[in-house]
Amino acid sequence: MNQCPDANNRRIVLGKLGKVHGIKGWLKLQSFTDPPENILQYSEFLVDQKGQRLSVQLDASHQHGNGITAHFKGYDTPESAKVLTGAELSVPTEQLPELQAGEFYWFQLQGLRVSNEQGVDFGVIKQLIETGANDVLVVTPDENSCDDRERLIPYLAEQVILNVDLDAGAVKVKWEADYLD
Repeated sequence: MNQCPDANNRRIVLGKLGKVHGIKGWLKLQSFTDPPENILQYSEFLVDQKGQRLSVQLDASHQHGNGITAHFKGYDTPESAKVLTGAELSVPTEQLPELQAGEFYWFQLQGLRVSNEQGVDFGVIKQLIETGANDVLVVTPDENSCDDRERLIPYLAEQVILNVDLDAGAVKVKWEADYLD
């Protein structure tokens, strides 16, 4: 799942366009949102095509089996829509819905430094893994970490994750350096 924002323009990828569907320019849409239909709350997306950033407007969508098909304004034939095949759909991060206190988007956590209550530095959050039971932080070591071990730390608010400070770029965890992952 690609949820990393563009470092220069602060945008986040919410989905990807698949192959053309039908004769009127519809495309299959793979949503990265949870639930998948949340992507339909947006009507305008940014796509990168041949080195240029384009804005495309979603003007219609349908549930199609377990997936979504989408139509974009001005792409009314299979030939015109085909240029969007494989394009990632992104939006500026400021368009994302506000979260409640203590909730974070995954991209906000990536790159934060992780340490425990004793101040032992474990490294930085490389990614998060969705396991079904709870999300898991993948913490990779760097030159400032206590050792060279990659750690998998469950994202359990208050039990394991004690504090997330986006401004300081830090996460405090209840986790011992000698825990086996």
